[in-house]
Amino acid sequence: MDPDTPLPDLRLKPREDRRLRAGHLWVYSNEIDVAATPLKAVEPGAVVRLLSHQGKFLGYAGVSPHSLIAARILSREEDRPPGKSLFVHRLNVALGLRERLYPGGCYRLLFGESDLLPGLVADRYGDVVVLQAATATAEAMKGQLVDAVRDVLAPRGILWRNDGGARDAEGLARYVEVAHGDVPESAPLKEGGVDYAAPVQGGQKTGWFYDQRDNRRRFERYRPARVLDVFCYTGAWGLSAAVRGAEAAFVDSSKSALAAVEGNAARLGVAAETYEGSAFDVLKALRAEGRRFDAVVVDPPAFIKRRKDHRKGLTAYQRINQLALTLLEREGLLVSCSCSHHLGVGELMTAVERAARHVDRFVQVLEVGGQAADHPVHPAIPETRYLKALFCRVLPA
Repeated sequence: MDPDTPLPDLRLKPREDRRLRAGHLWVYSNEIDVAATPLKAVEPGAVVRLLSHQGKFLGYAGVSPHSLIAARILSREEDRPPGKSLFVHRLNVALGLRERLYPGGCYRLLFGESDLLPGLVADRYGDVVVLQAATATAEAMKGQLVDAVRDVLAPRGILWRNDGGARDAEGLARYVEVAHGDVPESAPLKEGGVDYAAPVQGGQKTGWFYDQRDNRRRFERYRPARVLDVFCYTGAWGLSAAVRGAEAAFVDSSKSALAAVEGNAARLGVAAETYEGSAFDVLKALRAEGRRFDAVVVDPPAFIKRRKDHRKGLTAYQRINQLALTLLEREGLLVSCSCSHHLGVGELMTAVERAARHVDRFVQVLEVGGQAADHPVHPAIPETRYLKALFCRVLPA
């Protein structure tokens, strides 16, 4: 963004600024006065001056003219437009929280809207930072974003993992690119006192699911002797139990994910029994073999990605929990998770309850977990609160 070039204005329709004044950051395409300021005339990724219908400055916003969410506020201060200086400030504010809560340099450093940088995610693995841009504006400003990260953290390497499906809606190409220095295939990290390696170059999303870190700490105190980790990815749930003496088995449809489990298990000096295939099919096979576990963790990808998927997804949550319950010992622990924003915690609880009754069991919900504190919730944007984890005890007959 050239500081000497005046930014275009984007004016809202009457009374469409109320939600923004209440704290929200998104502007929908039908809220813009396109007669006064044509939206399609703005280049994707451009920064504009967002104005109320009366012409009052509301903030600087990045524009995605062909998306339902047409603009996202990046700054509400007229003397602080988006650029490296603002990004350094945002990073320092975010860094202060993470270092206070999770000292050691391994955490979700930036969580998009919640850290006032819509469309941008950053995960830190010590001296390696993995970035992900989901909007045209984050893509357009990625050079300044990288410069800001280098100024604040001076990392050995910075990687763009811009291969997520969210980019499709913005018309952005998918790619993985080293932006600075040296980035290994797998980056070391420490969680809960355990040393792991995250497949940052080829794994899912940015390599590691930090959002479950606090729930995994909750899990440790139950000290199960036999654990089944379903939809395991890199196996953090099961491995955290295995290093404390448990026998752990892992289920995933991805061969590369199970290879990461086995690699982490070898580094930790623990055994890992792995099963590749559909979780539904594997759990049915384990039930047929008469296998039993003291704890089953079900941490699937979002079964409900869009509202229209709700009924089908809710059925899937009930089915997978039902299968998990059939593998639990008397008084066993079911950890049932959902990362779908479109599924409320009450709905997940109902799905677990119905699953239990279908197999003639009763459960108690002992704890309800959410996303870790390095994934803060923006109170005006419910989409930023997405993760649920139910810790359920199977009651004896």
